[in-house]
Amino acid sequence: MKYRRLGRTGWMVSEIGYGMWGMAGWTGSDDEESFQALQRAVDLGCNFFDTAWAYGAGHSEKLLGKLVKANPGKCLYTATKIPPKNFQWPSRREFTLDDCYPPDHIKYYVSASLENTGVECLDLIQFHTWEDSWTKEDRLVRALDDLRHQKLVRAAGISLNRWEPWNGIEAVESGVFEAVQVIYNIFDQNPEDRLFPACQAMDVGVIARVPFDEGTLTGTLTLKSKWPEGDWRNTYFVPENLRASVARAEALKPLIPSGATMPEMALRFILNNPTVSTIIPGMRRVRNVEINAAASDAGPLPHALHAQLRKHRGDRKPTHWSQ
Repeated sequence: MKYRRLGRTGWMVSEIGYGMWGMAGWTGSDDEESFQALQRAVDLGCNFFDTAWAYGAGHSEKLLGKLVKANPGKCLYTATKIPPKNFQWPSRREFTLDDCYPPDHIKYYVSASLENTGVECLDLIQFHTWEDSWTKEDRLVRALDDLRHQKLVRAAGISLNRWEPWNGIEAVESGVFEAVQVIYNIFDQNPEDRLFPACQAMDVGVIARVPFDEGTLTGTLTLKSKWPEGDWRNTYFVPENLRASVARAEALKPLIPSGATMPEMALRFILNNPTVSTIIPGMRRVRNVEINAAASDAGPLPHALHAQLRKHRGDRKPTHWSQ
């Protein structure tokens, strides 16, 4: 496992981090299997774990707390997210700070996350939705300053709405936040246009989420793919998106290097960008952990292949199904 600096925090985080949504928000999760996968990740050098209170109303956070307790003496970075007060994903332009993150709400959920994880101080607290109009709210800045002063959190960040990387540039440039989490993958290269340059200028760490485009870049989707009732993927892979996703994945298959897989290619594509501090694929099984961790050992893709994959960029905009 290789490590990169998470912006001005100075933390050296594993190139392959761990996204923990699937352990509480998707069907088929098993706590024992999930914990085995988490521990295997630690054993392979993963030290950055991203969760959220909304992932099972704290359930995923409790798994992370159990992991930290089981690995005394190891530096494991705990990153979680505050849910919006109105519990609406994604955020919308008309939502105010009082709708989503009034100061008392921020403090309440930081306290809840501390209790769930069992740690004395959270390394990174993130806003699970974001509107750049909130950047000018002094109340938000004071709330974060208070949490840092009390040593309840070490750093703060934002998690950007799907396909809206522009909606975090003011926050990055404000100097208030140390990290930004954004969708970045072969198909979604838009953060490179304006967001990444802003992060470089302000020394803000970049957490790349959804590296497999919710499963498209695993190469396993078909037009007949279905999920159990209640699984979030049913609302995302509506027929319109499923058809397009399968077609995009099929177009990539001829480019997969001999002996490699599409997921490996997808992760290594992201590693080509030095602005990215860590990638957080969702993982629930030991085998997935081992395969994804190996991408760091393999390193960025050869220049020629990376150039070919850049041509598969899409410029997608949010829809009624994309969240």
